Amino acid sequence: MELAALPSPSTGVLDLGPIPLRAYAFCIIAGVFVAVRLGTRRWVARGGKKETIADIAVWAVPFGIVGGRLYHVITSPDAYFGAGGEPVKALYIWEGGLGIWGAIALGGFGAWIGCRRHGVPFPAFADTVAPGIALAQAIGRWGNWFNQELFGRPTTLPWGLEISTDNRPAGYADVATFHPTFLYESLWDVGVAVLVIWAGSRFALGHGRTFALYVAAYTVGRFWIEYLRIDEAHRFLGLRLNDWTSIVVFAGAVAHLVVSARRRPGVEDIAQDDSGAVAPETEKASA
Repeated sequence: MELAALPSPSTGVLDLGPIPLRAYAFCIIAGVFVAVRLGTRRWVARGGKKETIADIAVWAVPFGIVGGRLYHVITSPDAYFGAGGEPVKALYIWEGGLGIWGAIALGGFGAWIGCRRHGVPFPAFADTVAPGIALAQAIGRWGNWFNQELFGRPTTLPWGLEISTDNRPAGYADVATFHPTFLYESLWDVGVAVLVIWAGSRFALGHGRTFALYVAAYTVGRFWIEYLRIDEAHRFLGLRLNDWTSIVVFAGAVAHLVVSARRRPGVEDIAQDDSGAVAPETEKASA
C-alpha cells in the first residue's frame, strides 16, 4: 500500500486566450534569470562591471538553446526523422528536449564570442557563472516535471512520482509511480552550486578551475541519475550514451583541474577599466 507519492501536474500549459503559456519555457527562462543575476553579483565582487555578464549572456543563451536542441535531436533522431516521426517537431523546444552537453558546448562558444567582444578573459567568465549555471539546471529540470518526462524506474518509495497513463512508456502501463529523476538532479545541482561557491573561494580556483569543478561534480550526479532512467537511449557496452559522455567529460574536467593548478595557480584579476576591458592580468595568491 502506497502511503505517499509525488503528484504530476495534469498539464504543463496554461492557455491565456489564444496564447499558450508553457511551464517548460518558464522554467528555462527562470533558470537563465537566476544564472545571470548570480553571475553578475559574483563578477562585480571580483571587480568587474555590472552589465558585463548580461551582455555576454546575450550571446551565450541563444547559442546554448540551439546547442541543447541539436544534441537532443542528433542523439534521438527517430522521434523526428524515423517511422512516424515529424521533422518539424525538431523545432518544438517547448515540448522538452534540451541536451545539457550541447547547451554547454555551443553556449560556451557563444560566451567565448561575447568575451572576445568585451575584452573579458573567457576562463574568468566561466568560473564566475559556474554556480549560476548549476542553479539554472536545477530550475530547468522542473520543466520535465510539468511535461511528465525523463522519469526513472518504477518505485514504491514514498517520494515516487505519479505518471499519468498516457505518459507511461511501453511495458509500464500498470505502474503508477516512478523515480523522480528530475527532482534528484535538481537537488544535486543545488548541491553542486553550493560546493562550487565554497570551493572556488576556499581554494582560489581561477583560470577555469571553478568551472571545471562544476563540470566534474555535475557529471558524477548525472551518471547515477542517468542509470535510473528508462526512456529510450543509445547504449554502448551496457551504458547509456549520456553515461559515457559523463565519463569522458568528467575525465576532461579533472585533467584541467590538475594541469591548470600546476601551471597557473591563484585567481586572475578581472578589474575592468572604463571601456569594459580587463586590465593586464595579475594573480591573487591562493588562500
